[in-house]
Amino acid sequence: MNITDVPFAVLRFQYQLARFPLQLIEDRVVARMDSEAPARLFYERSLGLLDTTVGNALGAPEWEQRGAALIERSDQLRRAARLDAAATENIKQAGSNVKVTRETAAQEREDAHVEKVRDIQEARQDAQDRKRAAVESAEKRTAAGRKRADDAAAQRKGAVEAAKQQEEAEIRAAERSVTAAADAQLKDAQKQRGAAVSKRAEADRIEELADAEKEQRQTEREDEP
Repeated sequence: MNITDVPFAVLRFQYQLARFPLQLIEDRVVARMDSEAPARLFYERSLGLLDTTVGNALGAPEWEQRGAALIERSDQLRRAARLDAAATENIKQAGSNVKVTRETAAQEREDAHVEKVRDIQEARQDAQDRKRAAVESAEKRTAAGRKRADDAAAQRKGAVEAAKQQEEAEIRAAERSVTAAADAQLKDAQKQRGAAVSKRAEADRIEELADAEKEQRQTEREDEP
């Protein structure tokens, strides 16, 4: 061993002693927390930064790797938690929008039906009134005048029916447009949830690798004379 390596070896040993209580807290307290708990993510990331900084300063690449793994795992879980929360909120919002859209569409259909019935009744009443007037007038006029009155009533009724059909077509088109937009938002939220699940799986894989490396180092230390 080079004499210049002695101070670094001493410092590395001292850091191992100083880090032991932190590792004990992680194993007995932090590890029992939920994997996405903010306190656990903050603690593990802080410990990873400490390992990375000290490992780089003291020439201990295995500490740097351990620290980098902790940092990456905590960051992955934090991003996954954010994505999961966003996806949940989007799904909830999309579901609410779909419900409101369907209720609105149903109300619009009901209102359109009521208005259509009212207009038809008014048209029929108007037609009846005109027909009655035409009959009364026809009794005083010629057969030609009576025919003109009946034709006018029929034309007005046809115009009312055509207007109602156009209105119903516009309502159905608006309903399809709003429902399609709500369905698209719901699909987008489901995609975000899928991304969050992938992020969490990647974080779990990193955690397993880190645990395996920790167990290997512990075994190596126990085997050392």
